[in-house]
Amino acid sequence: MNIKAIAFDLDDTLLRDDLTISAYTLDTLRQAAARGIHIIPASGRARDSMKPFVEQLGCASLYISCNGAEVWSPEHQLLAREVLEVPLAREIARFGSAHGCYAQTYDEHRFYFNQRGHWAESYARSSMLTGEYVGDLETYLTAPTTKILMMAEEEKIARMLTEARALFAGRVSVTCSKPYFLEFNPLRATKGNALALCGERLGFPLQACAAFGDSLNDMSMLEAAGVGIAMGNAREDVRARIPTHCPTNMEDGVARWVDCHVLSPAKE
Repeated sequence: MNIKAIAFDLDDTLLRDDLTISAYTLDTLRQAAARGIHIIPASGRARDSMKPFVEQLGCASLYISCNGAEVWSPEHQLLAREVLEVPLAREIARFGSAHGCYAQTYDEHRFYFNQRGHWAESYARSSMLTGEYVGDLETYLTAPTTKILMMAEEEKIARMLTEARALFAGRVSVTCSKPYFLEFNPLRATKGNALALCGERLGFPLQACAAFGDSLNDMSMLEAAGVGIAMGNAREDVRARIPTHCPTNMEDGVARWVDCHVLSPAKE
């Protein structure tokens, strides 16, 4: 395969369940980068939540945060951003309030949440970001934002996803990266659109990109890339739509696919 770029989600894709990157995965991606292949992490995480992983990799050409709302240089300089304007962001917050749902928004450094408790605490642990309680999120939103995240039990999120996609159709990108996350981004803020922008900046066609993911927020990227690969631990609906699969995140699926299909053939 004439692969010029490799893009991948972080959580449940590149990262193991303990949020680490294996030595094998690091070595494999660095080998690919040494051969001139562009390495592009793409996550729903905010910039400062991605920075430790980008710096650990040490070989990213660009990286994508907030589900495609932002594109950053490896030196953490902002290159592109899409935002939810205040009236629309407040409407989204009002939707969450009507469902009694935990909700938060971001800047690149912190998250700002409407309900104290286990959702905020668990997010702070997994994201390595500091959170700030702001009370009513609709009132707090006085500036444009890149993303609003809601959290609830899986069954509730599934119902809210269907309702939100109908209510905000043509105005907002609504997706999930985990079964208990419901994510709202600007309409054009998808990983697929951000990957296309990376291709324009770095000079590779999407047809020459391999992309890896596990959840609904990865679908646009998996479908935009020349080769989309669903993780072995991906959602069933993602695996059903993406015909090419690799081992799970706990089995270094990204690195094993790259080693087998990109690096090894080049050695022959």
